[in-house]
Amino acid sequence: MSAVTLDDFVALRRDLHQHPELAFEEHRSAGLVAECLREWGYEVTTGLGGTGLVGTLRRGSGARRLGLRADMDALPISEQSGRPWASRKPGLMHACGHDGHTAMLLAAARRLADEGGFDGTLHLIFQPAEEGGGGALRMMADGLFERFPCDAIFAMHNMPGTPQGHLVFRDGPAMASSDYATITLHGVGGHGAMPQHTADPVVAAASLVMALQTVVSRNVDPLQAAVVTVGALQAGQANNVIPASARLELSVRALDRAVRATLERRIRALASAQAESFGVRAEVDWRPGYTVLVNHAEPTAIARAVGAELRGEAGITRQGPPLTGSEDFAFMLERVPGSYLLIGNGGTESTVPAHACMVHHPGYDFNDDNIAVGAAYWTLLARRFLATA
Repeated sequence: MSAVTLDDFVALRRDLHQHPELAFEEHRSAGLVAECLREWGYEVTTGLGGTGLVGTLRRGSGARRLGLRADMDALPISEQSGRPWASRKPGLMHACGHDGHTAMLLAAARRLADEGGFDGTLHLIFQPAEEGGGGALRMMADGLFERFPCDAIFAMHNMPGTPQGHLVFRDGPAMASSDYATITLHGVGGHGAMPQHTADPVVAAASLVMALQTVVSRNVDPLQAAVVTVGALQAGQANNVIPASARLELSVRALDRAVRATLERRIRALASAQAESFGVRAEVDWRPGYTVLVNHAEPTAIARAVGAELRGEAGITRQGPPLTGSEDFAFMLERVPGSYLLIGNGGTESTVPAHACMVHHPGYDFNDDNIAVGAAYWTLLARRFLATA
């Protein structure tokens, strides 16, 4: 193998950043990853979940099997970071740092291939379509864990607003479920000057928006977290015409599976009751999204201990707060014990605005200083979990 330096992985990350690919379109990214892994001696299996792949490396005779996962997809956002390596594809960018996640895991892959230091089987999972596409489910449907059994799995995500390289752990519910609903109110349209001859869905929609706010405040335990957001309300096109229908688009999130079920039940009931009270009819299209991400206690304890060994107590948060964002690694954690951790992308100490800029924002950029930290973390975790005899 030729010598590879950290600068090479920074260059790789920036190359991925310049060539973002949306969910299930990560052909170039997956090809680059596969080429690297093969060159370094990994057994590579492609085509899992469409554009996903797994690189497998075995050392010694140990029976333990470890899975480390990175995501590869980008977002339909026009970049405004001003970075020299900004996206070359109009309307697409790596606004969530999946380019960095891929580079961190590849850097660890190279080091583990070169130096070993573990006894067992290492499965590196490069997943497509995390951004709402359900790539984790697609990979599992293709037999991910039947073909590549894991005793534990881990994943890492960067977090702007947290000091660069700081590691945050949490056992239990760590990220929210995400469900989506379209509520269509069917009424009777007519002339705006003669509302008595109509059944106005706009008034019903306005009332429903307010009523939906009571789901969290009156139906969910105050010690639980939940979010009901009406992100869009569309109705009519003229000021003197009462439309025949109105449509609401909802985002619904919870950190508890029972609360998640309560939210759906109450939203459906409120939509029906509110509609009836205004003489219109509600049609609810409920679309389940990602499940609650729940970190398992024992794998999280292992992950936390590795973090403390690598960064010291001052460089980690042992039990961080839960987040209301969502992540499809949650589906993998329903099948295999594991943990999902955060690595700070830069906070108030950052001199680069793009590093402290929140993900999914056009000004965001991954902090390349995390490639060394993330790679060192994955390397140490693999060695501790797959300890030599």
